[in-house]
Amino acid sequence: MDAWQFQSPLLCLQQRAFLLTEVRHYFKQRNVMEVQTPIISSAANSDQQIEVFTTEAIHPDKDRAYLRTSPEFFHKRLLASGSGDIFEIATVFRRDEITPLHNPEFTLLEWYRLDFDFSQLMAEVDALFQMLAEKFKLTVNDTQFISYQDLFLQKAGIDPFNTSAIGLHKFCVNQGYHGSTLSRNAALDFIFAVVIQPQLTDVDGLMIYHFPIEQAALAQANPANPHSCLRFEFLFRGIELANGYQELQDGSLQRHRFEQDLAWRSNHQKPVLPLDEHLLSALDSGLPACSGVAMGVERLHMCLIAADDIKNVMGFYALNS
Repeated sequence: MDAWQFQSPLLCLQQRAFLLTEVRHYFKQRNVMEVQTPIISSAANSDQQIEVFTTEAIHPDKDRAYLRTSPEFFHKRLLASGSGDIFEIATVFRRDEITPLHNPEFTLLEWYRLDFDFSQLMAEVDALFQMLAEKFKLTVNDTQFISYQDLFLQKAGIDPFNTSAIGLHKFCVNQGYHGSTLSRNAALDFIFAVVIQPQLTDVDGLMIYHFPIEQAALAQANPANPHSCLRFEFLFRGIELANGYQELQDGSLQRHRFEQDLAWRSNHQKPVLPLDEHLLSALDSGLPACSGVAMGVERLHMCLIAADDIKNVMGFYALNS
């Protein structure tokens, strides 16, 4: 096949169109409004694990702009403006390695539900996935729900909340890690990726909730356990499909978390990015109580047709674009 050609079967185009039609129908039935938000922003995502693409400035007082890694910040500005429940099928960009599960340009289905706690949103994610699996004639078992702590105890034999950072690092060394001393977060990520995730490939759906507070990002702390937060992830056969939060409404605390991210980035010789002051102002003005989630559309498509490489559902991807 010549490099200029669409590299996947043309059936994938029809499947994707069908998938997006069903998603839109699902949200229309629930009175969730579709929106479209900007791809380029003068602010950026400060997340420690996400690298952004830069481009020419769009604001006269700035020296550059950034391609969005998620529509989340614009969505929260809409929610604080009174939009009500919203969703977007959003093109996003993350500067990372090209792998069977990642292309630098991809699509996120992101949505926000007012007055939903994160348990209600987990149930909605599950309902959407089960509906799509049925439409694609994919037989799946019922989704399993498990806390982050119980998952680590069951699959790794270690308590992520009651083990010191040094203890976690030593555990990683025993699992084959070689390198400098890992932080608590880095050790937990290593254990999850190397020890736990390979054990999940035969689990049709797994909803993991109550992540460590250090990984809260834009989620609320868990009022029942200050060491955890109201965040969840949905995995299908070991592949992460969705990441959701009961959203933090405190602008001051969110600013503090962003500043911690920037300090970490500076200490690790990563670009220090401008904070989104518009988002923080929106939080200060009053974000309504809500929960939100982002789901990778290409990964979802992969799972629904049992593909093993994101190129199999994209056709045009980084290496032939």
